Amino acid sequence: MSPGRPPQVASAGVDPSAQDHRTAGSDPVDWELAVATAARLVRPGPAVPRAEADTAVGRLREQAVDAEVHVREVTGLGHGLPLRAGEVVDRPGWVRAAAQGLAALTDGALPRQSGAFGGVLAGTAGVQAGVVLAFLSARVLGQYDPFSAGGRLLLVAPNVVGAQRALDVPGADFGMWVCLHEGTHRLQFTAVPWLGGHFAGLVAELLGSMDDGVAPRLRDLPARLREAGGFVDLWQSPAQRAVLDRLIALSTLLEGHADHVMDAVGPEVVPNVAVIRERFTARRKGGGVLDRVLRTLLGVEAKVRQYAEGAAFTRHVVDRVGMAGFNAVWADPGTLPTRAEIADPAAWLRRVSP
Repeated sequence: MSPGRPPQVASAGVDPSAQDHRTAGSDPVDWELAVATAARLVRPGPAVPRAEADTAVGRLREQAVDAEVHVREVTGLGHGLPLRAGEVVDRPGWVRAAAQGLAALTDGALPRQSGAFGGVLAGTAGVQAGVVLAFLSARVLGQYDPFSAGGRLLLVAPNVVGAQRALDVPGADFGMWVCLHEGTHRLQFTAVPWLGGHFAGLVAELLGSMDDGVAPRLRDLPARLREAGGFVDLWQSPAQRAVLDRLIALSTLLEGHADHVMDAVGPEVVPNVAVIRERFTARRKGGGVLDRVLRTLLGVEAKVRQYAEGAAFTRHVVDRVGMAGFNAVWADPGTLPTRAEIADPAAWLRRVSP
């Protein structure tokens, strides 16, 4: 299960072709350098006997397909769509896939770099992205990437096994539980045709607005320090904050819906679902001081809150109008809940189902 030593790279950190590519200045982030940087920093996974590793990998591949069948039954979405397998990867494999997905998502949304200085900026951004990817590579259990060609459902085998061991729960149950969450994400994007384009459009709008200058906001820094809800708020214009609120609301909905579904499938499919949820929730809150600081800086702590807030919204709506009524969120972008409605699901119900 351990990926072993990452491939060695030259002391300069990039090969000549990558350097030429950056100097040409086509990309704002050197994603090749990001992957090379992460490869040097990524930690090996848990040591697992080969037979056990093979069993875990084969089981995850099968569970990715089985899980989506259960997700379709609970959500009422995706009937008639083809069932597709997932990809089981190690940590370096996840890094490569994540970099490809991010490159596709941000292509055209970030301003192009030009000249030698542009190459330096792209390289700096690549190193920073690589550090973040290396940190996350040890924590991500799975991921659905709708922006790679055809969409990719990734399951990070060493992390799934490591978390299952830390929680001391059956491997088959935990693997299915993870697949239910990621299968829900895949179904959200495959069963709702407009969702991927809408999500990418929000990201592009947010990134495209980031070059309007920070100087005016620096002048107001003392007042903004008193009013800001978080560090990132200090640098946002009102227009940026509005787009970010829409993006956060959508992400919270997607994560919370997936968390709700993975538990709603029930003990018939995952016999230890209650124990897994209790221990996993406690684990999300854990970690040492340094780990928690890094998670906060990278937005991981906010992501954890999204799971709880989105699941509470989903649960409230499903309790009131059933899953068929909840599925009104997928009708079009106008029926998505706002950030305020995530916190007040009754308000969303009044607006969408008066």
